[in-house]
Amino acid sequence: MADIANFGGQAVYGQADKMKSALLAFFTAGAAAFLAFDFFGQVLSPMLGYAKLAPVGLANSTIKAVFGAGYRPGAEALHFMAGLLAYPLGWLLIAEPLRRRVLPAFPWLVSAIIYGVILWVFALYVMAHLVAGMKPFLGWGGITWVALWGHVIYAVVFAAVWRLRSEKNT
Repeated sequence: MADIANFGGQAVYGQADKMKSALLAFFTAGAAAFLAFDFFGQVLSPMLGYAKLAPVGLANSTIKAVFGAGYRPGAEALHFMAGLLAYPLGWLLIAEPLRRRVLPAFPWLVSAIIYGVILWVFALYVMAHLVAGMKPFLGWGGITWVALWGHVIYAVVFAAVWRLRSEKNT
């Protein structure tokens, strides 16, 4: 039966459908956020005269720093994995549970904006500087601020879509 899941030898009715809905919400929110980030950073920002983000270039620099040589297909995969898996898991497993436990009345939108800033620090300081050896925050140029907005947009879109999809399935 589709609505029976087996957890630890005990049948749990309805859990399989809830798990499917949660996975669909997770991947839908991740894909929407990923598209919003890339559209903003690689299309909209340059159209408005601002810097163009190069997340795959940063991923390739990271691969080169770790393994001694860049690998473009690996960089593309790293960008996809960060946007579709790692960043969403960070929200669902760390940021959102922390918000609910510590400040349950704190608005999810503010939490998402803060999470976006944390993602920006991770990408431009931890990965770009500490791992890839670039200037901190890529030298505080135009790309720095486009990346900030891009990561905040990513986090807000993910949180909003996750919230809408999750509420729809409860």
